[in-house]
Amino acid sequence: MGTRQSPDRVVVVGAGVVGLSTAWFLQERGVEVTVVDRDGVAADASWGNAGWLAPALTLPLPEPAVLQYGLRAMLSPSSPVYVPLTTDLKLIRFLVGFARHCTPSKWQEAMSVYTEVNRTALGAYDELTDGGVKELTRLADPFLAAFASEKDRQTLVDEFHHVEAAGGEVDFDLLDYDAIHSLEPSLGQGVKAGLRLRNQRFIDPPLFVNSLADAVRERGGEIVNGFDVTQIDDRVGGVTVRSAHGDSRDGDAVVISSGARLNKLAAPFGVRKLVQAGRGYSFSVKPEHLPKNPVYFPTQRVACTPLHDRFRVAGMMEFRSPDAPLDPRRVQAIIDAAKPMLSGIDWTAREEEWVGSRPCTTDGLPLIGATKSPRVHVAGGHGMWGIALGPLTGKMVADSMTGAQTPTVMRHFDPLR
Repeated sequence: MGTRQSPDRVVVVGAGVVGLSTAWFLQERGVEVTVVDRDGVAADASWGNAGWLAPALTLPLPEPAVLQYGLRAMLSPSSPVYVPLTTDLKLIRFLVGFARHCTPSKWQEAMSVYTEVNRTALGAYDELTDGGVKELTRLADPFLAAFASEKDRQTLVDEFHHVEAAGGEVDFDLLDYDAIHSLEPSLGQGVKAGLRLRNQRFIDPPLFVNSLADAVRERGGEIVNGFDVTQIDDRVGGVTVRSAHGDSRDGDAVVISSGARLNKLAAPFGVRKLVQAGRGYSFSVKPEHLPKNPVYFPTQRVACTPLHDRFRVAGMMEFRSPDAPLDPRRVQAIIDAAKPMLSGIDWTAREEEWVGSRPCTTDGLPLIGATKSPRVHVAGGHGMWGIALGPLTGKMVADSMTGAQTPTVMRHFDPLR
């Protein structure tokens, strides 16, 4: 149970799904909000991701399978998990810490936490759409996972058994060659076996996040684009958020939800947990037959989602600076992996090539809650699951800031851990 006095005005740093969800739930509790962002609404990881609201696949990022690639594989530009040679000490520290959490026991511990949040994550989305956010979530039926062999499929099935052992629920059916191809005609000849997941959803990320921004504005919230925060002044009675261009915004409190750049602003307030950019790539194509639901290729680590009139193809985990330019080799690696698994696509006609930075932590758990200052709060570090867990995060932050009851699972996300 929170005990602090509820703030009247809050500045939220970051106009992605996490920051905007925080703003929306603060407004639900009568708080005035201003959201500032260095670029604009949904400008980074909230724009180009796969848009999956899939509890069955929302799993801890540090997993034993990552280490199975081996160092040599991860240094290859075509690897699904790519780590360029570097002398960046912060990145090296992150990779060492990340590797220490890629053990079965650590994964099981983190999975027990994800099991708790996965039970309520979709409900937070329902609160947004029931409360006026016009862009809706969509049921993914069927949500298909496709494989080149039954052996490859067994790897995911075994993972689901581990999820169930941690208290989670996964409802799925096994599909043979004919069954999965009949459910999705756009699959290629490289697909030999499949799996059908139930009770999953998805969104069009740019449309949903912009709809969420519209809802925040309609309730009187201010969203300021081009506001690159360089400093947060914390004083008795309030905070001042300052930009690189000399602009400022005052509030009773601030929430830092600046994605992969979170460390810079949060470190002065006692947040030492490293947040590293795990960059993902995506692009869109227009298949001869546009699938109506998501398709996942787990072995290739490629995620595909229909976004109204186009098909988004996403993949890669590239541990690199968030400011590094798009690397065409990553895009080509996704194409090479997806080509045998999909048919009827002109890969040369792709559009919307994109790279964005997922904010990853070494233990795979986000940072949610108060810092050493009762006026400075953090909401970030979700890795690949900012879209899936963003609304629930916003609700938890708003509750903790306004003295409402918060779930016990939130203790695992302490930014000062």
